[in-house]
Amino acid sequence: MEIYRTTGALGAEITGVDLAEDLSDTTVAEIRAAFNEHHVLFFRGQHLTPVQQIAFGRRFGELDTHPFVEGNEMYPEILDVVTDPEDVANFGGGWHTDVTFLPEPDLGSILYAVEVPDQGGDTLFANQHAAYDAMSDGLKALLNGLEAVHSAGPQYQEGGYSTRSKLMKTKNPDLAAETVRHPVTRTHPENGRKALYVNRAFTTGIIGMYPHESAALLRMLHDQTTREAFTCRFRWEPGSVAMWDNRSVQHYAMFDYAGQTRHMRRVTIKGDKPV
Repeated sequence: MEIYRTTGALGAEITGVDLAEDLSDTTVAEIRAAFNEHHVLFFRGQHLTPVQQIAFGRRFGELDTHPFVEGNEMYPEILDVVTDPEDVANFGGGWHTDVTFLPEPDLGSILYAVEVPDQGGDTLFANQHAAYDAMSDGLKALLNGLEAVHSAGPQYQEGGYSTRSKLMKTKNPDLAAETVRHPVTRTHPENGRKALYVNRAFTTGIIGMYPHESAALLRMLHDQTTREAFTCRFRWEPGSVAMWDNRSVQHYAMFDYAGQTRHMRRVTIKGDKPV
């Protein structure tokens, strides 16, 4: 197994490993160490059945199911992320961190490419440790004492952005209005580094601020979290796998392939309460 950094900001491609195999504990430990260091890992030329993808995901923790999107009928841990040629929006379009509306958001996601468009459909990733590190000490001191409200409402209530797909079926729109509170900055439980922890999709306000103050601060932070210097971009091929750390990364699934099909399979690993 060999590991190659893809950019200076984040990301590494791993070669010489077949994720369909029953990997040794040593290999899994090496992948996990690279995951904590590089935040998103890429594997190419993989051939994974749903069962094999689930088995690989379970080597890193208990798998989750999505509370607002129907999973695969045979394998509920699998979320088929499908864009139909007639869709006018895609699932995951826009910068976000997965399921921060949960009290214990997922640790990470493992996405496998089944079918990709001829052009387009890349995924962008942004390093939230780098976004935090680049801020002034004064701003860090302010943010470290703040909490933000997160909700699935903007995405999964009736008419929300993520309800517009023709093939992906959403559910529980009434529950989407519920809210949770998370720190604006969180400490990664494995590498000990601080990261910004707000995102455009699910963060709705800052606790203890007037609405106009909260909105202004969030606009500034959203710009900070996705500065070009903190990002990398991955071009998919059938059989590609991306595995990203939800505790330190935001991502954006580009929708620049209207009229084509894009089919990905996702499993997510349960996480813990941000602190």
